[in-house]
Amino acid sequence: MPIFAAIDIGSNSCRLKIAKVVAHQLKTVAEDREVTRLGASVFESGIISPEAMALTLRALKRFQRAVQAHAVDQIRVVATAALRDARNGAAFQAWVKAETGWNMEIISGLEEGRLIHLGLMGLGANGGEPGMGGRVLLVDLGGGSCEITLSEHKRIKETVSLPLGAVRLSEEFLQTDPAPAEGLARMRQLIVRELRKAHRRIQPVKVPLMIATSGTASALSEACAAAAKGGKTAGKAATKTAGKRAPARTASLTRAAAMVGLATTPGVRKLATRLAKMALPEREAVPGIGPRRAEIIVAGAEVFAELLESFGLPGFRYSPLGLRDGMLAQMLAEQDARATAHQEFERERWESVLATARRYGVDPRKAEPVRAHAVQLFRELKTLHELPPDYENWLAAAAILQDTGKFINHQGHHRHTQYIVSSSEIYGYTPVQRTTISAIARYLGKSRPQPGDRALRNIPVEEHKNVHRAVVLLRLAVALNQDRASDVLQVAARVYPKRVYLEIQPGRTGAELELWSLRKEANYFREVFGRELFCTLA
Repeated sequence: MPIFAAIDIGSNSCRLKIAKVVAHQLKTVAEDREVTRLGASVFESGIISPEAMALTLRALKRFQRAVQAHAVDQIRVVATAALRDARNGAAFQAWVKAETGWNMEIISGLEEGRLIHLGLMGLGANGGEPGMGGRVLLVDLGGGSCEITLSEHKRIKETVSLPLGAVRLSEEFLQTDPAPAEGLARMRQLIVRELRKAHRRIQPVKVPLMIATSGTASALSEACAAAAKGGKTAGKAATKTAGKRAPARTASLTRAAAMVGLATTPGVRKLATRLAKMALPEREAVPGIGPRRAEIIVAGAEVFAELLESFGLPGFRYSPLGLRDGMLAQMLAEQDARATAHQEFERERWESVLATARRYGVDPRKAEPVRAHAVQLFRELKTLHELPPDYENWLAAAAILQDTGKFINHQGHHRHTQYIVSSSEIYGYTPVQRTTISAIARYLGKSRPQPGDRALRNIPVEEHKNVHRAVVLLRLAVALNQDRASDVLQVAARVYPKRVYLEIQPGRTGAELELWSLRKEANYFREVFGRELFCTLA
């Protein structure tokens, strides 16, 4: 049974979740969490402080011991808003790599939203969040950003990422205690402005349910529930235990069981107003809010109250699932073709490829014959190119996206394609994977890949040979489709020790132009594969 680990390096805290695969599903075996405030200095000065780096690295080393103790087979480490904004993020990446051997991946806000959605869909550990089948608004308010996703029938309709993290807002507006009136007013203006932008994008009409993740949502949910019951006793108990790090799995399971009710909009607004008037010791005594959360809860409560009111929602329900569950679900999807997560993952990222093509004026239906020929050649020439299986998907994506550069300019459009694809947010692909796809689509004109090319700069050197081979396959697929609307050619490939034959079945209008285009690729084919290419008519 494979065992996966997901580590989320957030702006406020670092979290670990370890899960094993049982009957093609994930079962959580361990969790851990540490508040490190990595983003506090970033949102003030633009750089991560040495102290925050050291504290985060200490937490990661503890996580590493847990990873080793559970004999984890695969681990993914991602960082979010703080590392996206930090000018010295690359230095911290290098430090993490040197101390742990882990490659820390800095993901975008939209990718963060996608993974959170994936975790709540029911494909990750613990079975998913109930009520995800209809129209749902998902909100993850972290330390540096707030991701808002509109989901319908477990599919993302729209996602936005806003700079409304609780640590970010606290550092900028609430530097004294209790919260200063002027700072509160300016913070509320920013929240209203940012949420207005989100409302235009999301348009949450007839959304019956909001599910919120993250520690802020958990604290507000507990505090609202306690206030509804008049929970002063719970507040004293919370104060006594706050600051002591209980085993994360026990805490998570307790919260998951408790937070099944709805934190109503009036209740959240009333709580936000109360918290804004309190000093830190008073906030610490509120049920569900410990010392570390009390420092940033005022900002978080204001965001939630304004979001619920402006979107016309009755309240929210807290879920302990989130980013780490989405990471685990994606690892399962990539490893286990029989898992439900695999089909969802493949469908979701292919829909993102098609959406990107349409955004830049490409009709996927017209690009489909090129994609089909590229995939066919990948499969029939497998013994020749010896590319890893992932390249089949990347080659297909490059075939669909190869003409996106014409959105900028027809002249030299392959260069523009490379820029568009590598810079676009295409769900389900890492930055390196997007760069690889963009490089495959880049070299369809007269140019050839060269070691110092910008297109190859962010691709590992050991992958350059594979990119060359994928480029040749796509060039052949393009050559087989010379402005054909419906008369698509059929082709068969045969591989021999010294030569490769492509046998073409002519269409109604013949195949002379395609034959000429294929023969133009023979020299490049020989350079890359060391075999002669012969193209004939059936």
